[in-house]
Amino acid sequence: MSDLGERAARGAIGITAFTATAISIADMVGIGVFTSLGFQVRDIESGFSLIMFWVVGGVVALAGALCYGELAAAFPRSGGEYNFLSRIYHPAVGFMAGWLSATVGFAAPIALAAMAFGAYFKGVVPGAPSEWMLALGVTWLVTLVHVLGLKMSATFQNLSTIVKVALIIVFIVAMFAVGERQPISFAPTFADFGAMTSAPFAIGLVFVMYSYSGWNASVYVAGEMRHPQRDVPRALFSGTMVVMLLYVALNAAFIATTPIDKMSGQIEVALVVGKHVFGDAGGRLVGALICFGLISAVSSMVWIGPRVTQVMGQDLPLLSIFSHQSMTGVPARAIVLQLAIVTVLILTRSFEGVLEFIQFSLTLSSFLAVLGVIVLRFTQPDLARPYRVWGYPFTPIVFLAVTLFMLGYLLIERPMESLGGLVLLGSGLAVYGLATARTRKSTREVG
Repeated sequence: MSDLGERAARGAIGITAFTATAISIADMVGIGVFTSLGFQVRDIESGFSLIMFWVVGGVVALAGALCYGELAAAFPRSGGEYNFLSRIYHPAVGFMAGWLSATVGFAAPIALAAMAFGAYFKGVVPGAPSEWMLALGVTWLVTLVHVLGLKMSATFQNLSTIVKVALIIVFIVAMFAVGERQPISFAPTFADFGAMTSAPFAIGLVFVMYSYSGWNASVYVAGEMRHPQRDVPRALFSGTMVVMLLYVALNAAFIATTPIDKMSGQIEVALVVGKHVFGDAGGRLVGALICFGLISAVSSMVWIGPRVTQVMGQDLPLLSIFSHQSMTGVPARAIVLQLAIVTVLILTRSFEGVLEFIQFSLTLSSFLAVLGVIVLRFTQPDLARPYRVWGYPFTPIVFLAVTLFMLGYLLIERPMESLGGLVLLGSGLAVYGLATARTRKSTREVG
């Protein structure tokens, strides 16, 4: 399809900035925010410092979102890091990031979210089928919605995200209205400076950043947006800001209404809070809330993951089978491929191990993309930039500094898993070499 045809199709059925924002919000708000606080309060009990976890994490995510906004406006195409790194460094670098996303980068988080849905659903409905059956059920049903077409995908994503945000807001208000106020202050003290520069705060921030992962979701569907150069930066900024406000308010409600000792060390901290504030029925209410949230999170990842595979198929003949777009305007073959991988991961219970060894590589891809904002300012100073990142160069430097710390932490704490992720990237390089070699051979034969 010509560029003119692509623009015409995009204007006719393309997604709006609201839907792109919904995708980002849904991708970020998963299970992480409902579990992290229990580990943070083991070492830090200051209300101000605990809230600053989520403020600092939000600021870092916002810095990344602003940087991605500049890249998305300059290179308005779907594919996320595959698109960016190919344009900034070399197509081989972009392919490695794309290979990670197309194989397990989205499939593993989908499988984890689906299994979590199964676990929480059984808590709400004790007689429900097994967790793995529920996980497969929600994954297959959500995938079916996305196969039905772009309009159906947008409607489902918008509604599920709106319901999720509304339920979280109701939950926050109800906790403050019903819960008994705990003797903890959110006002800063001199001791907070020491707490926020301590090793526990730095390590806790790593897990907070995982809860913010997904802030870049809308760049994966830029090619399907009506006005990507204008709307992608807006969606990135708006989505991250909304999630930061939700995270701060939700954790403030947890801290204000539940004793620290009850939450300390608890994985399912939201359930602990729900039972403490609302009684025995509170656990089921929170479980239902998390189930709704996980449905929209699965939906966002089912949507954006196949778009990476589709764009890679458009560029490389070896993967061209996945570039096909169905009558309903979606990359159906790429969606089915992702569904198959998710199904295997759920049935083999291997998704947790996969997640551990891809985290380093995913973080590295984001690091290279944001670094690319600085690289392009030197290598392509005349590049058309409809949007320029606010606060340059401090904004990308903030993100790069925190991300570099996370990469170092992962290398030290999980060296084998991190190296395993690099091996997966290396396998992508091998596939790229094979694909381009075949293309060059075909070109020579034709010549």
